[in-house]
Amino acid sequence: MRELRYLFALLVGSKRKYVDPSRAVEILKEAFKSNDSQQQDVSEFTHKLLDWLEDAFQIKAEEERDGEKPKNPMVELFYGRFLAVGVLEGKKFENTEMFGQYPLQVNGFKDLHECLEAAMIEGEIESLHSENSAKSGQEHWFTELPPVLTFELSRFEFNQALGRPEKIHNKLEFPPILYLDRYMHKNREITRIKRDEIKRLKEYLTVLQQRLERYLSYGSGPKRFPLVDVLQYALEFASSKPVCTSPVDDLGASAPASGTLLAQTLPSTVEQQGPSSSDVPSTSPVQRSVIHKPFTQSRIPPDLPMHPAPRHITEEELSVLEGCLHRWRTEVENDTRDLQESISRIHRTIELMYSDKTMVQVPYRLHAVLVHEGQANAGHYWAYIYDHHQNRWMKYNDISVTKSTWEELERDSFGGYRNASAYCLMYINDKEQYLIQEEFNKETGQILVGMDTLPSDLRDYVKEDNKRFEKELEEWDAELAQKAQQEKLLSQIPRAPAPSPAPVQAGEPEYLEQPSRTDISKHLKEDSVQAINKALAEQEDRGPEAIMDTSSDNAPAQPAPNQRVVEVAIPDVGTFVIESEEGGYDDEVMLTPNMQGIIMAIGKARSVYDRCGPEAGFFKAIKLEYTRLLKLAQEDPPPECDYRLRHAIVYFIQNQAPKKIIERTLLEQFGDHNLSFDERCRNIMKVAQAKLEMIKPDEVNMEEYERWHQDYRNFRETTMFLMVGLEFFQKKSYMEALLYLIYAYQNNKELLSKGPYRGHDEELISHYRRECLLKLNEHAAALFESGDDQEVNNGLIIMNELIVPCLPLLLVDEMEEKDIVAVEDMRNRWCSYLGQEMEPNLQEKLTDFLPKLLDCSTEIKGFNDPPKLPSYSTHELCERYARIMLSLSRTPADGR
Repeated sequence: MRELRYLFALLVGSKRKYVDPSRAVEILKEAFKSNDSQQQDVSEFTHKLLDWLEDAFQIKAEEERDGEKPKNPMVELFYGRFLAVGVLEGKKFENTEMFGQYPLQVNGFKDLHECLEAAMIEGEIESLHSENSAKSGQEHWFTELPPVLTFELSRFEFNQALGRPEKIHNKLEFPPILYLDRYMHKNREITRIKRDEIKRLKEYLTVLQQRLERYLSYGSGPKRFPLVDVLQYALEFASSKPVCTSPVDDLGASAPASGTLLAQTLPSTVEQQGPSSSDVPSTSPVQRSVIHKPFTQSRIPPDLPMHPAPRHITEEELSVLEGCLHRWRTEVENDTRDLQESISRIHRTIELMYSDKTMVQVPYRLHAVLVHEGQANAGHYWAYIYDHHQNRWMKYNDISVTKSTWEELERDSFGGYRNASAYCLMYINDKEQYLIQEEFNKETGQILVGMDTLPSDLRDYVKEDNKRFEKELEEWDAELAQKAQQEKLLSQIPRAPAPSPAPVQAGEPEYLEQPSRTDISKHLKEDSVQAINKALAEQEDRGPEAIMDTSSDNAPAQPAPNQRVVEVAIPDVGTFVIESEEGGYDDEVMLTPNMQGIIMAIGKARSVYDRCGPEAGFFKAIKLEYTRLLKLAQEDPPPECDYRLRHAIVYFIQNQAPKKIIERTLLEQFGDHNLSFDERCRNIMKVAQAKLEMIKPDEVNMEEYERWHQDYRNFRETTMFLMVGLEFFQKKSYMEALLYLIYAYQNNKELLSKGPYRGHDEELISHYRRECLLKLNEHAAALFESGDDQEVNNGLIIMNELIVPCLPLLLVDEMEEKDIVAVEDMRNRWCSYLGQEMEPNLQEKLTDFLPKLLDCSTEIKGFNDPPKLPSYSTHELCERYARIMLSLSRTPADGR
């Protein structure tokens, strides 16, 4: 008792983040230990705790009484009385009984009132009030309700077939305000009248629902349809245009002979191929006509009716039939509407049966809800408690106390969502304000808060504990300061200088394969803007071969002494003989899709360049390249051919980046110094660089520019996480794959929050992340089942360090039903061990581990730093990404 007082006092006034209840819990475990040493059900534990506290208070009260009857606060707060009235073997009886936690069955009921109605009436009591009753049954009527009313919801039942208990996950609703007038003994006469009326209404309701069902499910066969629809279909059939032949005969008559069909289709083929030198003019008099091919052509010919129709029907027959069907349909609609309205009125009458003033005089307000998540043999517990002063719900989950809402309470407590549901409800009398009123100082009249509400001995105990806590903090700070000082001294020890890395141009976008002139900010001049805006106006359809021919024409005959000559094979473009100054050419950049496109555009602009000079050639090339990228952005390629990875501008266009951001990025690509390998490319590069220098400082928002490029860097990084994770997955390296896929999913989700084309397919990443967890869970379970200490520990390490931290990621989004099902599968696998015999050390480890696995919290815990990504060129990244995506399409995973 003393330890419980200390525990509750610390909860009121401690400065610690949480209070350790171990001392009180150990005492309770010893006091309540059962003979078979089995884990007790929480309801059984609560019963014993209340009985123990009642006995403790009773002893204290008897010691302090002065001739008066001792008052036990536990009895006064938590215990009430009911009157049991009934018939047993034809004999009437009445008994008054005391109750603490009132038990209620959940299975088969939809709300708390239905549970209470069933609990208050046992057996057959129809003739309970008659003089000659031979039936057995009883009614319960509350005669005295406690200020704190506790309902124990029975959510467990024993499965006889399996020989083990099972949890009931059915949904059970309960109100925030519960009126108990209908269950009071003083209202039993009016309640019986209302119950009889409700019974009569429900019987009538059943008849009406059966009648309505006959209208809504009409027919004598296995398939039923609404009668209104049946009549409508009959009316549509009768009103269809009559046909005079069988549909089979009609198709046979209209089908041409095979020779005719060949003769008719052959000219079409010849026309498509075009005339040849051996063509002979046709003299056939047969003209081409539309041919219906029922097995190779889905288009229905114009002369074939869309729906079946009557073979013969006269106008008089049609008129009579339409009149009857219209009238019958109207009658059926009216009957259906009348039945639905009557059913709604009866439902409303039943709902309002106890809403009159005489039946809303005993209100009880929901104060606390105790929730269990898991199965019958194991699970995790937490509570919702209403803060009457702040008028809000609070969630108490182990050391975490957070603000909550009625909506969250409903989701976790009603049942039917995951495996979480309420097992205990605590209501308080809404008219007993002393239960929630604040305490006041009798001398000063001020509100007492915190430790001021405690007795002097408990206040002193809490102060001493707070002093110890402050001392612990001081010692911790001193230890940290000492460690910091040691690290500082170590850092001052001279070390050999490390070779300095090569300088990197500040602000250079890492994902752009060509270095950009970021020292020159802002936008291009008006002529460049107009050139890009007219990008869709023209484009020359010349292939890469022609471009290569024109490019090679400009190559100088002999390289200068200070230049080098290399031969480069660029994919999709061709082979180049490149001349550039030493150190001025990057082989890797020349292999990028960006450079390929620019070289092709410059090659196509050769004629304009030759006629009008470098400036005009530049405008022509930049228009062609922008047109090409715009078309790529408008295509819908397969996953293995993602143009966004190849071109940043495609990514910008698809995500509606500002025009000036796109223009500047394109201009920087044309200004790349690697284009100086021949005279034409070098001159166009100089024009682009000059345009960049002409940009005014206020024309482009460089912060916005950098944000877009940072988003693209994030997109490429997310792609790498996804690609590497999938590669590990295919190698069955699930532990390595999981971490990459977790970061891929989290980064991708952040990207998609800005737009649908910012990231990758969320469902794809979610699927493989989920599969990793399921396979690791199976592996960990297999290690646990082995019984070997080392393997058992390895399995639990996988669960504690990989699986358990990932569960909130799967539970945080309620719309991802597959993730929630996967979590339940993993939990059920481990809960299944509870009914099996195992070594005591395994049982102990399982008992310690399960609460972590069954924790319903969606609080996302921190992970290690992201795994290090290898460095990929754009060409290599696109190839590897395409390869992994193609392999996924060839071997589809379950659920994809």
